[in-house]
Order: sequence, then structure tokens, then C-alpha cells
Amino acid sequence: MLDELQQFLWAVETGTLTAAAKRAHRSQPALTASIHRLEDELGARLLDRGPGGARPTAAGQALIPWARAALAAVERGRRAVAEIEGLAAGEVRIGAGATACSVWLPPVLTAFRAAHPAIRLYLREGSGDRVLQDVASGALDLAIVADEGTERWLEDELVLVAAPGTEPSRLPHLTFPHGASHRALLDEHFPDAEIAMELSSLAAVRAHVERGMGVALLSRAAVRERLEEGALVEVPDPRTPIRRTLWLVHRGPDLLSPAARALRAMLLS
Repeated sequence: MLDELQQFLWAVETGTLTAAAKRAHRSQPALTASIHRLEDELGARLLDRGPGGARPTAAGQALIPWARAALAAVERGRRAVAEIEGLAAGEVRIGAGATACSVWLPPVLTAFRAAHPAIRLYLREGSGDRVLQDVASGALDLAIVADEGTERWLEDELVLVAAPGTEPSRLPHLTFPHGASHRALLDEHFPDAEIAMELSSLAAVRAHVERGMGVALLSRAAVRERLEEGALVEVPDPRTPIRRTLWLVHRGPDLLSPAARALRAMLLS
């Protein structure tokens, strides 16, 4: 019906069906048939046709403002879709564990924000199980997890670290609560480890290790600068480094919004 409404308005604006047909790039009989379909749909004659041209009837006059409003609404909808497709608006919600949030994601999200400043970014730190549930429910668009996911993202390795000058063999382990991938790997590879602290924050674990409170199994990427600065030392152990794959999780590329698809592409690049 949108085409018929537009052609009706052109007939009103030009005053003749011939001129309206030229504007619509249609033959006059085709345009006349279009007007007839609209009249049949609405159950009223909309135009008086005569030697002097086409003039709107009372019903046609009543339709004009509504036809214009309908076409304007559709155009606004088209622009809204174009803005989303052009990444001029939108939001991406992503969840990840402590290391991804602290180490891997900041440079990527910074680059994404620079490339698409109008896109809102929402990042939530959480355990693998929680963020997987949120992706499945649609609460999150993307997630980074250590368990198997949708697409391989990157390879990471975990090492034991301690404060310089300490005796690591005498120190307890500082780690994350159950549900974190670091904790699962610690329990798997160090089943007899004495746990002294369970902390939710990577920064908290690292800070206590630097104070000599214990040793920790952490991503090498998360402690690289502190190792280079001498604030931490790597503890040699035959069980380390422990390699793990980080995965990108989503419900499928076709189900992602244009903004989320763009962030996925940047992550995978």
C-alpha cells in the first residue's frame, strides 16, 4: 500500500495522472490501476478525474495528511535501520573473566570505541558459567571464556608467580573462587595446594602476591610488566606453564546486531 499512497500523493501534487505517472516512472494505465487498488482498499473514491486533471475528493482530502505521515514514518524507520547498519548507533554487551577484562580486552575495546564512538559498550566481569548463561538468554551479546565456545580467540598460558626474596615452597596459594577458570586449573594441576585466599579480583590476587602473602597461578600476560619490573618472579615448576585456549562465545553471527558483528570481527582480527 505504500507505493499506492505515494502515487496518490504525486497525483494530488502534480494535478494530473500523466505527470504523476512520469514521476513514478510508470505508464499512466499502471498508475491509474494503482490508484484504483488504493480506492478499493479504502472503499472510497479518492480522485475526481476530468479534462482539467485529477483533484482529490473529500475522502482524498481526508487521506492526504495520513498518507504523508505514513510515508514519513516509514522513512524515519529506514533511517533508523541505516544508522544501525552504519554503526551510527547501537550497543554491545560483553562478558569475560578477570584476565580478559584486565589484559586482553582493554586495547581491543579502546580501538573499537575510537572507530565507532557512537556505539555504547557494556563490559561485565564474571565467571564462565554466568556469562555463558547470559549469552544464551540474550543478556550479553558476546563473551570470552576459557571453556570451549563458539570460536577460538587466543592462546594463553598460566605461570606460578611470587614476590622476590620469598620461599615459594613455604607459601600458600592465593586464587579465585570456584567457577573461575584459574581456580579450575589450579585444582586440576595442584590438587594438594594450600589455599589461603579466594579473591574475586585479579588486581587483589596480584597485590597480595607482591606483598609476599603467597604464590598464585596467573596468566603470564597479566603479570608480564610486574615480572619485567621485578615486583614479581616466576616460580619454576614442572607443571607450568599451563596453556589454555580462550574462546569467543555468541549465539551465531547471523543473530548478532551490526554493532556486535563489528566487535566480533575486531576481536577475531
